[in-house]
Amino acid sequence: MNYKNVVVAGGGILGSQIAFQSAYCSFNVTILVREEDSKNEVEEKLKKLKKTYLDAIKEMSKEEPIEWCRGISSVDNFNKEECINKVNNALENITISSSQEESLKDADVLIESITENIDVKKNFYEQIKNILPEKTVIVTNSSTLLPSKLAKSTGREDKFLALHFANSIWKNNIAEVMGHDKTDEKYFNEIVSFAESINMIPLAAKEEKSGYLLNSMLVPFLLSAMDLVANGVSDPITIDKAWTLGTGAPKGPFKIIDTVGLETAKNIVLQYQKVPNIFDPLLKKMMLPYNYDGMLDVLNKYISEGKMGKSSGEGFYKYEEEEDEII
Repeated sequence: MNYKNVVVAGGGILGSQIAFQSAYCSFNVTILVREEDSKNEVEEKLKKLKKTYLDAIKEMSKEEPIEWCRGISSVDNFNKEECINKVNNALENITISSSQEESLKDADVLIESITENIDVKKNFYEQIKNILPEKTVIVTNSSTLLPSKLAKSTGREDKFLALHFANSIWKNNIAEVMGHDKTDEKYFNEIVSFAESINMIPLAAKEEKSGYLLNSMLVPFLLSAMDLVANGVSDPITIDKAWTLGTGAPKGPFKIIDTVGLETAKNIVLQYQKVPNIFDPLLKKMMLPYNYDGMLDVLNKYISEGKMGKSSGEGFYKYEEEEDEII
């Protein structure tokens, strides 16, 4: 692998994190946004990430740190000053652009991290496939869609696969790697190496699976929680308490939804809502009893009120501007 230039399409929650982490690891990074007006919003995300990284390094410097962020440094090779310098240099390694031609002209790898909608993703690939350099490998950060469903739209099926990141990648440093039947093994291996080079732990999926590894477990968990609210069984705060107090987990399902964003949660519900159509009524009742319409009603109510999750300061919970704590 000889990648130098990374392009991240989309400056949302994960897109900005992927860009900052890649720049932190000394890659030249361009964030491709749809509109000029988006630049200021992305810049603010990057500034907050810089503070988050610096705060994490400060915590890691303590004799007994509360939490170790593996994406920032391994325990064995931690050098506080070196890490701080890498954070300070990261923003200088990032360009934000709305020009597809300018952004993609020398891309070694394009990481697509736009909205979780198959038609939007396909349309984006169709727009760029004739301006991408021959060398560019494309990966999707899709959380639910199979690479094979998108590959043809890219015009380079052999150089296309999935690279899915977990949220808060500076501490939850996993990257799921999943190809499809036309992915060239050479590029699969290159992406595994690239993931390692940005301090991720690559987790290879041997077969295509919607949801990959992490979300195959996480999405049913979140759907079950939303279904409890949709059916009036309980409220988000109580459900979160049931999970955190009952299992010792640091976050309940609705705080997780706030973190990933309510719009993303809505797109996931819409994606899974289509699945029951393939089952007969008996199987649907037995296997997929979720009240998807009710879930969408709940999410749409919050979204219509501007409560998009942690990124907007409020979702199911309210957040201080610079803090990760619940008010």
